[in-house]
Amino acid sequence: MASTDKTPGPMPPGDGSVPPGNPMTVGQHVLDKGAQMLQSLKPIKNMSQHVCTFAVYSHDMTRQIETHHYVTRVNQDFLQCAVYDSDDKTGRLIGVEYIVSDRIFDTLPAEEQMLWHSHGYEVTSGLWVNPRVPEMIQMPELKLIARTCGKFWCTWQVDRGDRVPLGAPALMVSPQGVNLGMVKPELIQKRDEKYGISSYELESKRMSIAVPETTANPNYADFWMKTGKGFAIDIEQTEMKSRAPFP
Repeated sequence: MASTDKTPGPMPPGDGSVPPGNPMTVGQHVLDKGAQMLQSLKPIKNMSQHVCTFAVYSHDMTRQIETHHYVTRVNQDFLQCAVYDSDDKTGRLIGVEYIVSDRIFDTLPAEEQMLWHSHGYEVTSGLWVNPRVPEMIQMPELKLIARTCGKFWCTWQVDRGDRVPLGAPALMVSPQGVNLGMVKPELIQKRDEKYGISSYELESKRMSIAVPETTANPNYADFWMKTGKGFAIDIEQTEMKSRAPFP
């Protein structure tokens, strides 16, 4: 079984498309359109923001990806995000991120805090953007996000060529302004050109945004920055728990 830090075996057979599969039929399109009209799809309709930023693999920080978060605000202290590799209609769902305020994060056990990353640098460096939303409108939200932490599991490592989701999920961490945590300039340039923005100009406008004082909490997120160690997941077989048979 492929683990987080090992390349999986041969890809599924097919024509090389990602993911492999036959085109949808007319009947399937009709069914989907009918379902959209008849069903509520309430969780999807609660997605209220599109955020574009970058993420780094915890077990291999040479691997960095652009991510597109479709955000649902559950309440003032908790957000949940479906994460895609692009904002195109063919975008692939590559993972999920949960975001909590520093108030909630401080209540988590130390071993749990090790799995979370901070968002302060992403915001203040101009990496975290709401595409096509004016900066003035974003600013109140940015000030809140800068004081949050996220836990992001990548379930489909498309950057290594996986045509379907393979192996164990990978824990992701946020970019930082040190060492391997810095996003490759070519990734930022490509993103900025797409949306007609300048991350560097945004950074100059966000210098006054406050971020949490991490030294007050030795367990505060960004575990790799304190230890130089990341996390990788291995899948192992285990005995199944069972219940007594029905009489």
